[in-house]
Amino acid sequence: MAHTKEGPAATTTAPAPAPADAAAPAPRRGYDAEKLFNRVALGVLVAFALLWLVPLLFATAISIRPADEIAVDPASWFTSNPTFAAYEDLFDKGKLPYWYANSFIVSLLTTVLTVVTASLAAFGLSQVRFRFRRGVFLLLLAGIMIPMQVLMIPQFLALQEVGLLNTYWGVVLPQVPNVVAVFVFKQFFDGIPRELIEAARADGAGWLRTYWQIVMPVSRPAVSAVTIFVFVAVWNNFLWPLLVVTDPEMMTLPVGLNSVQDAFGIPYAQLMASAVLGAIPLLVVFALFQRRIVEGIAGTGLK
Repeated sequence: MAHTKEGPAATTTAPAPAPADAAAPAPRRGYDAEKLFNRVALGVLVAFALLWLVPLLFATAISIRPADEIAVDPASWFTSNPTFAAYEDLFDKGKLPYWYANSFIVSLLTTVLTVVTASLAAFGLSQVRFRFRRGVFLLLLAGIMIPMQVLMIPQFLALQEVGLLNTYWGVVLPQVPNVVAVFVFKQFFDGIPRELIEAARADGAGWLRTYWQIVMPVSRPAVSAVTIFVFVAVWNNFLWPLLVVTDPEMMTLPVGLNSVQDAFGIPYAQLMASAVLGAIPLLVVFALFQRRIVEGIAGTGLK
């Protein structure tokens, strides 16, 4: 017969069950605040997206409506008889292939020259130590306060003297100096470790080689941001090409589409069709390089 030990050492007490009405731990307020912030941010993004997309969708809807329907109800989005007559008129009475090519050439040349000159100037201001360096940078920033319209007449007269009116260079060269691009590059170059520059200089690299082989390869976010912003700004520029170009085959897209609108009078379908045609290349650029755009903005600290 087995013997069992009895006593205080042999007995164990089970833990008391928690009361049924015990309060559950309160949810973290930090999580609720983060969730609320995400919802608000999403709502703001959707609102801004609609703010930009609705006009484009409205222009597209009007551009495919017949002229008689637009005359009856200009604000309607819908049509029972869609037509592309407005686009056909633009292609027949305008020189769209020339205008697209001119805009692309002018935008590309201006962007390349701006990136090169602005990055060189920013590299000198950021990495090269010379007297009055800070004063030069402040003087350069003061140029932002000068309105572009103030410089147009002197620039026009200078281009007229050297015979650059109705040429690509006449449209490109005045748009190359860009103080904002210099500022963006300098802010990025200031974040590059000084030791990296000093190591390259110690190995015998000159300033130009240091700029091209050391600094520029690590500055792709800044290059991407400046490239995209300058390209879009030059593509949309209307006033300066309007002043220096009178030959229809040398016009950029905004100027050329404006001349077609003047020929038509005020045809709303053609007006909206020209707006759509002018926006399509920029939408394509954004769709192809949206990742670069985000990386460039984040990398350069632009807000």
